[in-house]
Amino acid sequence: MHMPIVNGLVRLSALGAAAATNKHWWHYTSRNLAHRTIEKSGDSMPERGYDGGLNLAQPAKGGQPLDRAEAMRLLASIDYGRLVFTINALPAIRPVNHLVDDGRVIIRTRLTTAISTVVRSARPGVVVGYEADSFDPRSRTGWSVVVTGQALTVTDPEQVSRYERLLHPWVNHADTVVAIEPGIVSGFRIIAAEPNAAGNNG
Repeated sequence: MHMPIVNGLVRLSALGAAAATNKHWWHYTSRNLAHRTIEKSGDSMPERGYDGGLNLAQPAKGGQPLDRAEAMRLLASIDYGRLVFTINALPAIRPVNHLVDDGRVIIRTRLTTAISTVVRSARPGVVVGYEADSFDPRSRTGWSVVVTGQALTVTDPEQVSRYERLLHPWVNHADTVVAIEPGIVSGFRIIAAEPNAAGNNG
């Protein structure tokens, strides 16, 4: 397929048109592949080659992989993150605030938002990614956690009412509760670098 090039960049209009043409195939293929991956993953995803893009099989110097329990604990320790999903086969990222409850990542949104539309369009749910992190630029330490799983609209009235009390979006009015069921949880911690021995001797 030919893509017109302007100043070395693919025109987004052409890319969008191509994505729209192929979106049904892409949604079917990517969603089914992701569902099969999550169903088979359990806690052993680093062995299967998928870790949310964190490259934990060959961590960088100063990086330490996190186990699932520690990753979820860190995720629950902060209030915000980034939801990653697709719109017409193109990537989309939305910053949102969240809470972790009973092993699920809970967010609130509006019924008319892209997030809510994507989640409601798929049954039993749509595969999404959720990333959260905390870094200290001075010490160059911190951590990042990536959760991959199915996002579902919460419809139980008691649960909806409870989450409306516990979680308050920072912007806009929210009338929909979305729960992400973690199928794959990965994370890493950046620890402080040891003093450079050569530098100390010089």
